[in-house]
Formats: sequence, C-alpha cells, structure tokens
Amino acid sequence: MTRDNLLSRISIDPNICFGKPCIRGHRIWVSLILDYLAGGMTVEEILEAYPSIERDDVFACIAYGAEVTRDYYTDIPLAKKEEATT
Repeated sequence: MTRDNLLSRISIDPNICFGKPCIRGHRIWVSLILDYLAGGMTVEEILEAYPSIERDDVFACIAYGAEVTRDYYTDIPLAKKEEATT
C-alpha cells in the first residue's frame, strides 16, 4: 500500500474529536495508536483492543506521524552526564 493510500485512511474534521486526526470512520485518535506503539503494544494487541480497525489503519497512523514530523523539529532533552568526582 502506498503512503498516499495509507494517509487516505486518516481524517481530520473539526466537528469530530475536536479536529484531532483520527482513523477514518472512527473516533480513534492517531496519537492514541502512536502512544500505544511507543509504549510497546504490538499491532496485534492494538487490533485485539480495537477490532473495528484494520492493520493498515495502524500503519496509516505511523505514516501520518512520519508525515507531520518530516519538516518539524523539536529539542529532545538529554540527560546530563554526571561529572566525574575526583
């Protein structure tokens, strides 16, 4: 499936979920699916939790996340190295 086909599975409607990007035809936020994946859930676990969506919907969420971050940068705080004591 192409990136454009995947992205067509995402909808943004100001009248649904406050305009947050959702899986088309559902009120499941893209960010929710990405949070689940980042937290270690597998695609299979997400599909079990949300049986009304398809595997390609999960991949569409990933493609959307990649698309919106393509030209956007943010600082990620890194832990400071502890100074060696002598």
